Amino acid sequence: MTKRILNVVTNVAHYDDASHPTGLWLSELTHAWHVFDEAGFEQALVSPTGGAVPLEPRSLKFPNYDKTAKAWRADPVKMALLENTASPDQIDASGYDAIYFTGGHAVMYDFTDSDGLQRISREIFEAGGIVSSVCHGYCGLLNTKLSDGAYLIAGRKMTGFSWREEELARVDKLVPYNAEQVAKDRGARYEKALLPFVSNVVVDGRLITGQNPGSAKATAKKVVAALEPATSA
Repeated sequence: MTKRILNVVTNVAHYDDASHPTGLWLSELTHAWHVFDEAGFEQALVSPTGGAVPLEPRSLKFPNYDKTAKAWRADPVKMALLENTASPDQIDASGYDAIYFTGGHAVMYDFTDSDGLQRISREIFEAGGIVSSVCHGYCGLLNTKLSDGAYLIAGRKMTGFSWREEELARVDKLVPYNAEQVAKDRGARYEKALLPFVSNVVVDGRLITGQNPGSAKATAKKVVAALEPATSA
């Protein structure tokens, strides 16, 4: 049977300081979407409130704006997908084999406390599916609890955009919290690469996380391998 992936994107367009725009880091969606598409998976988009998805301006500039991102923006059908995303209450988690949280600093504001996204993640994970994220996407997992009340990430190895990378990106004064520290506070066994901004993916069973924008493709490939181990060997 065809595997189904639910990609999570943001609805937020700026930091607390409205003069600083943000949004979806486009390549973190397009890199993964391309990998999942090549694997023959069906895909859907969901966002915390449904509707339109703003794009992070910095993701549309060199060197982040690569051919997959350019191809997406040049495709009216693909862009229309970002204008009318589903809301969590429209999603039946039993219809998906994996959830993939994309990033961009915007997600720090609307992923973390979304009860709907937490429900979907919990139901997919407890049904034996894959929960995955890239970069700031792990903010969507920080407060997610399983049915027994334990944090999903507690005791599990994971990664995500590091505090050092926030500093190097010069947004450490803009972000609402230190996601790396919160993950550790939740009991996660947080790991990061020795060097910032290099591709890094951490797999702990059915929890698959990538550290930064450059990790999106590798993260998606690990998800494919976990869902189709025989064909990915």
